[in-house]
Parts: sequence; structure tokens; C-alpha cells
Amino acid sequence: MTDRPEMFEGVDRIWQDGEFVNFEDAQVHVLTHALHYGTGVFEGVRCYDTAEGPAIFRWDEHLERLYESAKVYDIEIPYEPAELTEATIELIRSEGLESCYIRPIAFYGYGPLGLNPSESPVETAIAAWPWGAYLGEEALEEGVDVAVSSWRKYSSDEIPTNAKTTGPYVNSVLASLEARGNGYTEAVVLNEEGNVAEGPGENVFLVRDGEIYTTGLSESILDGITRQTAITLAEDMGYEVHETTISRGELYTADELFFTGTAAEVTPIRSVDGNQIGAGTKGPVTDDLQSAFFDLFEERPAEYDDWFTDVEV
Repeated sequence: MTDRPEMFEGVDRIWQDGEFVNFEDAQVHVLTHALHYGTGVFEGVRCYDTAEGPAIFRWDEHLERLYESAKVYDIEIPYEPAELTEATIELIRSEGLESCYIRPIAFYGYGPLGLNPSESPVETAIAAWPWGAYLGEEALEEGVDVAVSSWRKYSSDEIPTNAKTTGPYVNSVLASLEARGNGYTEAVVLNEEGNVAEGPGENVFLVRDGEIYTTGLSESILDGITRQTAITLAEDMGYEVHETTISRGELYTADELFFTGTAAEVTPIRSVDGNQIGAGTKGPVTDDLQSAFFDLFEERPAEYDDWFTDVEV
């Protein structure tokens, strides 16, 4: 077995199909259906070390989306949500993690090959590991440079955009590779109409004249859980939030831009295609919302308490 990537150092076990197995033993067959055809659904979730101890952030919403995504592909996850919750909490406890990234996944496994997966078993796994800021710690303060990708986001009449599915993420991989190959940190992907969709793994927000805009669900986006969180926090703070169509040109003239996502959290965008956004630093509205987001884990406000699933390590 090859050496582990650094991010997985110290991870001892993974939950796989109803039992905890050693990291090295969590394997699938080379003829797994999902490996060949991308027939799997997954989530990315964070556990934070909050003021009241380790807690999974918006686990219920992520779990609900996992099952909804599975429904689209006729994937019958052979475990109840409560079983996956118990397994995840026990995994975090046993690994001694106070904060981590969690990856639940369900997919069509080893069975007859062919496009129809109905005779392939559904396999399920959950992994957890320490993972810091996805786009880099400095990005949270300084912002990132992004490029509009030449790759377009597929539309919902081609592949369901409201499901978080493994195969279609090759679209995001191509956009990310292109951006990084051209010296940018991340990409912005347009939809088939040429309007802003999202980042490869993030939703996009724009600030203009003190009001916040984000691409609507009809723009071929995944309705991110952190996107929903940002909208709720912003509205509770008194900001006007508009879910709408955003053109490519509006990116260049925005007062502020930022990404949201489980991995990216709330990350400012300082330039698009070499065009400086605002003052080229984290703007005041972005800073306000980013602070409110991270304050959730320092203070655990009572009004958002149902966003947390305690681990009690």
C-alpha cells in the first residue's frame, strides 16, 4: 500500500457497511459500479470544537440531503439515518477528534457491470479526518484569486443539480484543474446560459451597495448547506439577501464577492480574471458575515442550537 496523504495521518478507522474497519482495510473491488459509472452520493460535513464541546454542524440537513440525493438514483441506503448518526458520533469519539471533516458516502458496489446498477449492492462508508481551511488559512483573511472557467455547469435537465453525486463532480474537477493550472486558486463556473452558477465546490455571493446577492436555485447550482446558513445569518443581521441571476460582468464590478461551502466556509474573493474586486481585500460585509459564521462555534447562540449535533468526546 502506498504512503498515506498527510491529511489522513493519524486516522485509524473508517466505518464501512455496518462496522469499524482499520484504515488500510477500507477497500472496494476494482469492478465497483460507482468506480466505472460515478453512481454514488456523498456529503461533506464539519465537526467543530465549539464552546460546548465537539459538535457536528448541520448534520441533520446534510443527512437529509444524502438520502434525497440517493433517492434520485434509486440508491436505497441500507441504514436508517439514526444508524449513520450513531456511527458518525462513535467514529469521531473513537478517533479522539475535536474538530474534523466528515465524508459519508453511499454507492453502487461490486456487481454485474453495465449501465443498469439494479443488481449491484449498495455500499456505505463514513470517514472523518482533521482538515483545516480548504482554500488555505490565509485565504480567509486575504481572499483568493479566481478565474471564470471555460467549462460550463451542466443543467438540471441533463443531470440533477440538486443531488450531490460523485460522477458529475468531474465537472468541478475540470474547472479546478484549469484554474490552478493557470495560476488561480479557484474557479467560478457559468451555467449553460452564460450566467454565474457556482464554484467547483462552493456557492457564490456578491455584495453591491450593502445588499447581498447569490445565485438562485434555477441557475443550476447545488443548494449548499453553508449557503443556507449564510442567508439565514445575513438576514438575521439585517441584510437584504436576493436569490437571483448574476451575470459574468457583475462579478467584475461587484463591491465584494465571497464563496461559501462546508470546506471553504466563508472565503473572500479578491479578484476575478485579474480584475480586482473592491479594494482587493476582504470587504466589510464579507467580514461581518464571516465573523458571524465563526462566532457560532465560539458562542453557540441559543437561536441556532438546533444546527449542532453534540459528540461528547
